Amino acid sequence: MNDELIKVYPKMFKWLFVGLLITFASGYGLSLVPAFTSRLLSFGTIPIIVIELVIAFIMGLRIKKMQKITAIICYLIFCITTGITFSVLFLTYEMFSLMSIFVITSLIFAVLALYGKNTNKDLSKMGVILLVSLLVTFVGSILNFFIFKSSAFYTIVTAISALIFAMYIAYDIHTVKLLANELDEDKLAIFGAFNLYLDFINLFVRLLELFGKEKD
Repeated sequence: MNDELIKVYPKMFKWLFVGLLITFASGYGLSLVPAFTSRLLSFGTIPIIVIELVIAFIMGLRIKKMQKITAIICYLIFCITTGITFSVLFLTYEMFSLMSIFVITSLIFAVLALYGKNTNKDLSKMGVILLVSLLVTFVGSILNFFIFKSSAFYTIVTAISALIFAMYIAYDIHTVKLLANELDEDKLAIFGAFNLYLDFINLFVRLLELFGKEKD
């Protein structure tokens, strides 16, 4: 491992921790004032989704030309907007269930992150396979929502999605190595944290949908 990567990984995981802390803290804080949360979400989740998609595209396409401070601002805004939607999870699921799924997600993340970081295998070819698989599950979810309306099919798609995002953890950690010569240390840390944040959040939500216990 070269010297740059040795410095990047601690920074990347620091930003990942900050992002997750912001999301979960803001989500929990909003859940304590359900009236305000309901009013906030009464505008719908479409504006939030649009903001997140715009930031994701900007980070993906412009990260090489983006200033460090711009990347940080985009990342933090994304974490905050995700926190707004997470308030619904705190209102829907029992706290013990949320904490248990968080621990499980963290353990899965740690194992696959270590694998992606230390493996000598070329995982770059996984990118296309994972992307296609993710698109297929997305289409399947849409079809099930409007046409099939099958709980069994929903469970299968959710389980497959969880597996895909788990695999993305190893892939995105591995990708950091490939980008070491293209991005400076700080931007690589933020970009890597952003990708891992998406993996962690999506895996957490899928596992929560599969195993989470809702409030009575």
